[in-house]
Amino acid sequence: MPKSRQISFQIYLSYTLLGLLICFSAVFGVIYFQRMEQIILLQAAGNYDLIGQFTAAKLEAVYNDAKEQAELLAQAMPVAGNTLEQRLQHLPYMIKALENIKTSNSVQIGYANGEFFRLQKIRSAQDRQIYKLPDDAVWLVQNTILQNGERPVQVLSFNAQLEKLNLHITTSNDYDPRQRPWYQQAQLQPEHAVVTGPYYFHFGQSIGITYSQKIRNTDAVVEMAIKLTDILAILEQQQVTPGSRLALIDQKHQVLAMKIASRGSFIPQIITEPDGSKRLPKLEDQDTPVLHALLASTPQEKGHSQLIRALDQDWSGFQRQIEVPGGVPLTLLIVSPHSELLAQVLELKQHSLWIFLSFLLIAIAVTLLMSRRFSRPLQQLASEANRIARFDFEAPPKISSHIKEIAELSHAMAGMRATINSFLSIAANLSSETNFDNLLARVLSELSAVCHADAGILYLFDSEQKSFHSTLRYLHQNIETCPKQVIAFTEQHLLTSTGDAESSMTILSREALQQAFPAIFPAGLSTAEQLYVLTIPLHDKKRQLVGAIVLVLEGETIDSGRQAMAVAISGTAAIAIENQRLVREQKKLLEAFIQLLAMAIDAKSPYTGGHCQRVPDLTKQLAKAACDEKAGIFASFQMTEAEWEELHIAAWLHDCGKVTTPEYVFDKATKLETLYDRIHEIRMRFEVLKRDAEIDYWQRLHAGGEPHRLAAERDQLLATLDEEFSLIADCNLGAEFLSAEKIARIHAIGQRSWMRTLSDRIGISHSDLQRKLACAEPSLPVQEYLLDDKPEHLIEREAHDQIAANNPHQFKVEVPEYLYNRGELYNLCVARGTLSAEERYKINEHMIQTIRLLEQLPLPRHLRQVPHLAGSHHEKLNGTGYPRRLSAEQMGVKERIMAIADVFEALTASDRPYKTGKTLSESLNIMRFMVKDRHLDGDLFALFLRSGVYLDYARRYLKPEQIDTIQIADYL
Repeated sequence: MPKSRQISFQIYLSYTLLGLLICFSAVFGVIYFQRMEQIILLQAAGNYDLIGQFTAAKLEAVYNDAKEQAELLAQAMPVAGNTLEQRLQHLPYMIKALENIKTSNSVQIGYANGEFFRLQKIRSAQDRQIYKLPDDAVWLVQNTILQNGERPVQVLSFNAQLEKLNLHITTSNDYDPRQRPWYQQAQLQPEHAVVTGPYYFHFGQSIGITYSQKIRNTDAVVEMAIKLTDILAILEQQQVTPGSRLALIDQKHQVLAMKIASRGSFIPQIITEPDGSKRLPKLEDQDTPVLHALLASTPQEKGHSQLIRALDQDWSGFQRQIEVPGGVPLTLLIVSPHSELLAQVLELKQHSLWIFLSFLLIAIAVTLLMSRRFSRPLQQLASEANRIARFDFEAPPKISSHIKEIAELSHAMAGMRATINSFLSIAANLSSETNFDNLLARVLSELSAVCHADAGILYLFDSEQKSFHSTLRYLHQNIETCPKQVIAFTEQHLLTSTGDAESSMTILSREALQQAFPAIFPAGLSTAEQLYVLTIPLHDKKRQLVGAIVLVLEGETIDSGRQAMAVAISGTAAIAIENQRLVREQKKLLEAFIQLLAMAIDAKSPYTGGHCQRVPDLTKQLAKAACDEKAGIFASFQMTEAEWEELHIAAWLHDCGKVTTPEYVFDKATKLETLYDRIHEIRMRFEVLKRDAEIDYWQRLHAGGEPHRLAAERDQLLATLDEEFSLIADCNLGAEFLSAEKIARIHAIGQRSWMRTLSDRIGISHSDLQRKLACAEPSLPVQEYLLDDKPEHLIEREAHDQIAANNPHQFKVEVPEYLYNRGELYNLCVARGTLSAEERYKINEHMIQTIRLLEQLPLPRHLRQVPHLAGSHHEKLNGTGYPRRLSAEQMGVKERIMAIADVFEALTASDRPYKTGKTLSESLNIMRFMVKDRHLDGDLFALFLRSGVYLDYARRYLKPEQIDTIQIADYL
């Protein structure tokens, strides 16, 4: 912009006086009004303390009077008496006690046999109506005498002169003083008066507290009652603001009395429990959130109020504990709204504010008129600074000013904006690039553009060989792959130039540069006699050398600002390069570990073969075929790079749970096989029985038996034993379905017995011994069944092997009761195959273990579905799969693809010792029926055939004799 007359900004400092005046006035007003608020709040705290002291004194007086009168009656009262006439003699003492306690209207004596004698002062017409008393009745007496197991109530009334007015007897009486808390507590602590907590009175249908004490030298207990209505009268006397709230609660937070200035004092409505008992409501039951907040806060020191925020306003709160003689203390809660406590302050503040604003508006109007034209550039610069702070780098407005400092600031801000924008753009581009080769090309391109370089080379540093290798070359805005040979620019020179320095500048002649870089710079690159070579090292966060960039520039020298920016960008570039290199290396390492685990699982048992290596190949082939579909149900199916990585890892690890499956379960070839085939034990028992038959023959022959008959019986038995063992041996193979007749025959054979003379509890493992110890050892020798299911054959399932119905993984499997059942009859009678229910579950359990193991891995967010995908390839569309019994709606395309790949590989695999691989037609025919039964997805099966994935896989992995000719239409 053209230069104009500029003046110093100091001239405009005078305008700050108005600001200082405003600030001074505002600070003074804030301090003044805050101080007034503090004084009033302190006065309120003092008033609260006086209210608390007054209430405490009044309540303590009430409690003390009741306590003293109860103790006096218990210590001074003569023998309680057994008849009404004897008990009426105590009436003057009891009347005197009630007259001394204005807050109590009844006194009572309870006897050990359940009788009671009660005196009540009649205070209202309601009392007279309840007990049907004459109008001049002042005193009510209730008395019970035990008669024939019953305690009828005698009701008498007296006038002020103690003249008897009437007498009537109530036969119905369900009141027993021995069941009341005042009687029970007095019996437990007879040496002094005890106080009860608030409870529901039987007489008067109200709630209150009592003091009671056991009468000296008797089993009777005297009780003085205080109603909560008498305590409520004390709160009624407290003077607070209209919006204040008071509450008196016990340690259980039961409300004894409340006062809300706008409603007056009251006792909250009594709560009736489901069992019919009644109790005081708790503070939590009341709709008083401000009192709840005060109770939940930490009590302050005496004389200090608490700030409470409730009901969208501030309150001053106060808590005070009130000691109860002989009992637990009570708590007094008081809260008052600040709007009422500070009403005068707020009114004064409002008047002062109007006066202040009037003068302020006049001053502001004058000042604005004078300063508007001078402040506009500063406002524009402030707006521009805010835009830069928000990373808004659109074209800025033109800012001009006569003030020198403002003009210089505008020019500096424009340069700063351009530099930051360029730096952030380059850093964002480098950080967003995830392809390593593209990242290298972008680093070289961006730095060359910043420095206006004519050509450049990017080198990567090999930390092991301590050498540089060129990777990219840049020439006139073109990026090309560098030749394989190292550029003829000595490594020693590059190492020297990129040691610890940020950058270095070297001047070379055109001829020297062309000799140093013959493959990059042709003879016609530049006509300048001297060129500048800028070498910028690339260091990572640990200041380790990552590489270097060599830039060639024409002209006198490079701009220092651009060189500094290039150096700054090089740090970001180096970190991006190193991060991408580490990510690439970590992915390679992860891939190696995944394939290592898969190969280990395949190598663990010959029965799995190369399953874990072939399934991923087939899975990705079918997934690619689905992505290539342009029409039909899979036309919109596409997978991102992250999803491809997720599917790749899930496919490789889909059977990783098999590492937990014992090999002898996988490899179980016969029904009796565990770690070894137990048919050998049974064969030996048959051998023993055959030896026993021979011995029995010779013993009976020696005893004089007929030789021909004995020999015939022996030969018949030996033949039967041979035939029976042959049957057991055939059933052990599990080659065919076991009929009910054969199962019955096995049980019949098992009933044969043989004699064991040696202990079966010595020389065995600790676990086997522990199972045998569950039963007492029989005396030797002992007859045992030829085949048996013994208790020690049952191996308990530990708690960690159980799967709860509401498990977090949502597994829906039927878990057998035992971990293993090795019963001989139980295993021999397996109808199909060689696996028992427990062993079949153990094999299927590998899916559960797959999910559990993979969920323990700290997978990144884009791989969070790996456990689900890997653990779903045995699910079926009809919801009968395992381990979660997912429905078709719960299975995505990728889960269904893995299910098809797993089945097809298993059917065609020819490296399993227990079977030969099926032909294509046999395998596809089985899968066709699985589609019909909704075990597999029909659309994917059709794509599997139409796309030729099945045939491509077969040509690579199946034997030639397995690849027979098929017609795809036969299977669709």
